[in-house]
Amino acid sequence: MVQKDFMKIKEFAKIVNGKVVGDAEKIITGVAGIADAREGDITFIASPKYNKYLSSCRAACVIVGDIIPDISIPQIKIANPYFGFAKAIETFFQKTVHAAVISTNAAIAQTACIGSNVSIYSFAVISDHAVVGDNSVIMPGVFIGEYTRIGKNCLIYPNVTIRESVTLGDRVIIHAGTVIGSDGYGYVLEKGEHYKIPQVGGVIIEDDVEIGSNVSIDRATLGNTRIKKGAKIDNLCQIAHNVSIGEKSLIVSQVGIAGSTEVGDFVILGGQVGVGDHTTIESGTMVAGGAGVMKGHLKKGVYSGTPAIPHSTWLRAQALFSKLPEMNKKIRELEEKIDRLFKGEIL
Repeated sequence: MVQKDFMKIKEFAKIVNGKVVGDAEKIITGVAGIADAREGDITFIASPKYNKYLSSCRAACVIVGDIIPDISIPQIKIANPYFGFAKAIETFFQKTVHAAVISTNAAIAQTACIGSNVSIYSFAVISDHAVVGDNSVIMPGVFIGEYTRIGKNCLIYPNVTIRESVTLGDRVIIHAGTVIGSDGYGYVLEKGEHYKIPQVGGVIIEDDVEIGSNVSIDRATLGNTRIKKGAKIDNLCQIAHNVSIGEKSLIVSQVGIAGSTEVGDFVILGGQVGVGDHTTIESGTMVAGGAGVMKGHLKKGVYSGTPAIPHSTWLRAQALFSKLPEMNKKIRELEEKIDRLFKGEIL
């Protein structure tokens, strides 16, 4: 990352289409969170609970959703302050520009097709009939298999394995250590032995997908495993064969999705969620971290627990669960009284 030197408040306000209240000529020199902001920094407040930091805040400017009265710090009002903060980081910490150079230490098959302005670093391997689109960056140790297609403006970090017959759209980012197109986990028991079912399908990663580090996305048995446009997958996730993940869905760290599952659009799966095979999760569904989604159909809603149940029901169940020892004690006392009643010990 390369940090930009400075910018006037009014200049940044134009970038986010915001309204300035206060000294628009003041200079911004950095970006920080509200509790850590120093002189010259731009910061943000996305919730009123952080207003308590303003009395001691030394920031040059604060991005807000609603103008905060009676503070001396200049403000930029926009609809989504968190987005404004992201734009501030993007503006002041500009990404490193990769030179369009192909290393002589890279192994590139003669039948591979390499687009214009492509960067391929040392010890990358580009196999026969593979395609790398314009302006893409292939970092050290990346393996790209036969007949795999990498779209335009993709960024593939070190030691990623993209096996044969995988298709990546444009502007895809894949972080270090991820494997795409590994064999699906499929065996059939025959005469006491686990016979491997050939995994001959592919993987399709659509445009604007970002995949974290050490993720495993299996190829389909037949057909394709598919990650649709704009989906974001966190680190350490396992996505099995023939899974489909819908557009702009968020898959958080350590999620495991079993084979032939259909995840709709704008779905959020919290950390360590497990999803059984041949499950359908409707668009717009949220599943809380650590939940277990059993095989079947999950209608749109918010779910928690194992097996996953509606979140409101889960909250009531948790409240009841904490009272079980006390309830058990009372039940035992009642059982004893009933037993004594039948024996005539109590009149």
